[in-house]
Amino acid sequence: MTKKTPAGKPAAGRKTAGDKPESRTALVRRARRINRELAEIYPYAHPELDFENPFQLVVATVLSAQTTDLRVNQTTPALFAKYPTPEDLAVADPEEVEEILRPTGFFRAKTRSVIGLSKALVEQFDGEVPGRLEDLVKLPGVGRKTAFVVLGNAFGRPGITVDTHFQRLVRRWRWTEETEPDKIEAAVGALFPKSEWTMLSHHVIFHGRRMCHARKPACGVCPIAPLCPAYGEGETDPEKARKLLKYEKGGFPGQRLNPPQSYLDAGGRPAPPLGAG
Repeated sequence: MTKKTPAGKPAAGRKTAGDKPESRTALVRRARRINRELAEIYPYAHPELDFENPFQLVVATVLSAQTTDLRVNQTTPALFAKYPTPEDLAVADPEEVEEILRPTGFFRAKTRSVIGLSKALVEQFDGEVPGRLEDLVKLPGVGRKTAFVVLGNAFGRPGITVDTHFQRLVRRWRWTEETEPDKIEAAVGALFPKSEWTMLSHHVIFHGRRMCHARKPACGVCPIAPLCPAYGEGETDPEKARKLLKYEKGGFPGQRLNPPQSYLDAGGRPAPPLGAG
């Protein structure tokens, strides 16, 4: 039996007996419509790491591995207060950095990475974060995902950020069946104009964090349910689904201590600093 959306229609892209596979043209149209809908749901979508310059962003993104952006945002104020530049962090005492980074988990490896990338910035790039992908990925701890976060949000250069949320959602939406991040990046990038890649990433990641969760997506309150082939994998009862919403959608603080004004204007609340409350 075909699962129904709240509108009472089979979800777009879902294959049923006798259905033809979705054409490439139909896939592109559906994918772009989903992105337009997400832009209306999250007009304030933004990178959820606090940063004031490219150096802070690249360090924060490296630290965000295996932890939440919230925990990184609660940790980096002390780090950047003590080591505001690559020159400062490059000569830091590793034990002192480890103590600051302890709340983020894997703090010894992360300490090696942020000190190492700071040394590389000083020695190879005159203390400046480079604005090219091929240079960024040479830095310790920086892969394509981190590089695209930096390029898109610090330099305004389009890139797709394939994190765990992005991977999960684009596969649920059947934009691609690829499983390797670089192949997902290429497949999804081919569906959209390059100019939309950075904001597309923010829209998808915001939706994954707030509504389309890994274990129990809030299908019953999802505005893009009619376009989703995976509708019904999560809670379809609207009242129960509403209780699953996170961050501003659930009436709770976000992940940034210093979020953009557009987020605050939309009703979002800043996260508390480390140790508060």
